[in-house]
Amino acid sequence: MSSSRKTLLASLLALFWLGAMLVAFWWFQARYIRPFESRTELFDGRQLQLPAELAGSGPIRLVHFWDPACPCNVGNQQHLGELVQTYLPQGVQFYAVRKAGTQGQLPQSLQALQMLERIPGSERLPASPAVAIWDQQGRLAYFGPYSEGALCTSSNSFIEPILEALAAGRPVRADSNLAVGCFCDWAPEER
Repeated sequence: MSSSRKTLLASLLALFWLGAMLVAFWWFQARYIRPFESRTELFDGRQLQLPAELAGSGPIRLVHFWDPACPCNVGNQQHLGELVQTYLPQGVQFYAVRKAGTQGQLPQSLQALQMLERIPGSERLPASPAVAIWDQQGRLAYFGPYSEGALCTSSNSFIEPILEALAAGRPVRADSNLAVGCFCDWAPEER
């Protein structure tokens, strides 16, 4: 076999292999990777208030806003479970507010979150999943997403630095945030 034929055969084999890899990648992406729609939301927490029984001085309070039907919850539930494991023993209290008119339960790993029927002002939330954190004086320290992007982990989360600062007695005021991520509408759909 001549050298030019070997080169041609090797080139065709390489092209065939590259084509097969592209087809396999396309198939895998279409089948297993959910498309992420980049969406920008403005989280303005000035209207949020703790219910009377939780208001005022006390421990740091974290409230998780979630919609059971929202596929974006999957991206932060493991991280939220890690937050509970780390900060619950440190005295942080964890609560959850489910979107009005929805049904569903948090996964077993999040059963430590105490369910609240609603929080005054939460009906005007722009999207979920979202989180609000109140400091030891009962002031809203943070309101917004867990992180920016499709998934939330401790490496890209906004929450750990907030909780650490509050636990160290440093003031935090981040009650309005603009973020790009995976979000679902919070307001009930018009019928």
